[in-house]
This record gives sequence, structure tokens and C-alpha cells, in this order.
Amino acid sequence: MESINKSGGSLKWWKWLSGVIMVYVIIGGLTVPLKPGVTKLMPNSAQLGDTIHLDIVSYNTHFTQDNNLKAFLKPDPIHCITSIETSIKDDIHAQFTFVLPTDTLSGGMNPMTLIINSSQDGAFVQPNAVFLQKTLTPKIQTAQWQELPKTFFSSSAFRFPYRNILNETIRNIFFHVALWFAMFILLVAGVVKSIMYLRSGNIDFDIQSSAYTNVAILFGTLGLVTGSVWAKFTWNTFWTNDIKLNMTAVVMLIYLAYLILRGSTVDYDKRAKLSSAYNIFAFVALIPLVFVIPRLTDSLHPGNGGNPALGGEDLDHTLRLFFYPSVIGLTLLGVWMADLLIRYYRLKDKVYLSHDSK
Repeated sequence: MESINKSGGSLKWWKWLSGVIMVYVIIGGLTVPLKPGVTKLMPNSAQLGDTIHLDIVSYNTHFTQDNNLKAFLKPDPIHCITSIETSIKDDIHAQFTFVLPTDTLSGGMNPMTLIINSSQDGAFVQPNAVFLQKTLTPKIQTAQWQELPKTFFSSSAFRFPYRNILNETIRNIFFHVALWFAMFILLVAGVVKSIMYLRSGNIDFDIQSSAYTNVAILFGTLGLVTGSVWAKFTWNTFWTNDIKLNMTAVVMLIYLAYLILRGSTVDYDKRAKLSSAYNIFAFVALIPLVFVIPRLTDSLHPGNGGNPALGGEDLDHTLRLFFYPSVIGLTLLGVWMADLLIRYYRLKDKVYLSHDSK
């Protein structure tokens, strides 16, 4: 009993640290505003030589406070067309008028990127905003391609990146993705303890392995729940026929079988050996199911099937300030939960073994 209390006391600083980190992540992750972005624009196609009036609906902008609002359409990294007229309706609605040249420079029909330059909100970009279409009717050249400005307004405000599909749900990175990271770390700890038990026969290693794995399964379940909620907002469904979703579901079923296996026999030694061996098998199966197979086919998830992983603008420096602490905080929280389970299992098994010996 003394050793158990000593172990619990030595982990006290982890409890406080995990709590402080998670409070920081929750408050900061839910209150930091997003950068401005474009939620809707019309029209999204135009013919060469046309004069177009581009109506946009933006997010988190302050157009009425801006006297220098400008917009640019660029077909390549060098050239652009500048708006000749700007009409501001309110903070998030504006209309930009462009006169398009009659030629495409390179002869291609690539989509043009919209850049809005705001002295209040900084510059923000909408890729593939307007698609150019060739016209069979000859038109008089009334506009020329210009050189893209070298500098744009920048905003010093601390904000998370705006992503078209994710919108405000980008904050779920701190919870859904961080839960999976913490789960993998705890699963590794559980596998290491299983190997240590099989090598030494020390029953305490099996107790620790079971505790770490049980908490990891809980985190995985929470990861699936938060992922389903995220999918509902971004893909308009709680579940899709996505390879990553299906493979993670298979992995969770494999680990649920681990829980069933531990309760399938009353023989303590047999249970420990079977569950330790199965835990190693489950982790080995997890690697190809989650990290290999989804990369061999198309997937909606980042980092799979050619879909870029979280990086650059998806996971910029502002998100990293909360994402990595969230992983650390959830991992420490998982270790704390596992420590409580270890202490409980030790007491329970001590009573069980002493009763069995009588």
C-alpha cells in the first residue's frame, strides 16, 4: 500500500500539468478568431474581354472600415488584373468590377485566383475563384495584364487560418486529431509493458499494459465520436465510405476484442499471457490498417491518397501553439488515468489473489 501511495504522489505534478495545459488549449483554441476568407462569390466564370462584377460574401472582415480595399485576379504567379471599381455593401459583402483582357498570355485556360487586399484585415486569397472561357466573338482589347504587386497589406492580429470547407470546425484539430496522437502514444506504452510481461512473467507489467491500453481505447472511441461530429459539419454526414474511417473502425473492433479477451477467463496467468500476446498482435495490425492502406487509395483525410497532410496553412504556427500542447496535455491526462487504473487493479488483484489462495 505504501508503494502505491508513493507512486501516486510522484505523478501528482503530471496531473496539475495536464490540467493547466488542457485549460490553456480549451480557452485559447475556442476563443482565438479565424483569419478572413471568402465564403461565396458570383459569378465563378467569365469570358475573355468581359467586364465582370464579382459579388463576394466574406468571413470575419471589416469592409466598411476600409478605405483602401482592392481586389486582384491572377492567372499565374506574375500577372494580374486589378479591380477598377469597388462597391462595399457591409462588413462582409462587397462587389469588385474587373475588365478582362482578350488574351490569356500562355494560351491556357487556367482558373484565376482572387486576392483581396484589405488595410483592416490584411490580404487573403480564394483559389480557383473565376474560370476563364474563350469567346468566339472578337472583342476590342480594353485591358492589359499587369504585374502582380510585390507587397500586400498584412495583419498583426493573432488568428487561426481560414479554410473553405473546415471554417470554424478547424478548432477540432485540437481535440479529434490530438486524441488519436495521445491514443497511439498510450498504445505504444501498453505494447511495451506487454512485451516486458512476456519476457519476465512479472504480473505487474500486465496490469500496467491493461491500464494503458484501456485508456487508449477510450481515447480512440472519443476520437471516433469527435471525428463523426466533424464529418457532419464538413462532409454533411456522420460517416462516409472513406478508407481511413473504415480502417480505424476495424482497428477499434480489434481492440474491443482485447477487452472481451481479458474478461473471457478467470485464470489470471492465462488471461495475462493471452491478452499480452493479443495486444502485440493488435498493435502490429494497426500499423498497416491506419498508416499504410489509406495511403494506397483516395481518402478525404489529410495525408492519404494524395490529400496533403496537415502542414503549411492547414497547420500553421498559430495552430501549432495549441495543437502540440493538446497532444502533450491529453497524453499526460491519459497517463494519469492509467495510473489510477493501475492502482485500482493492484488493489483488486491483491484481494483476488489473497482470496484465491485461501
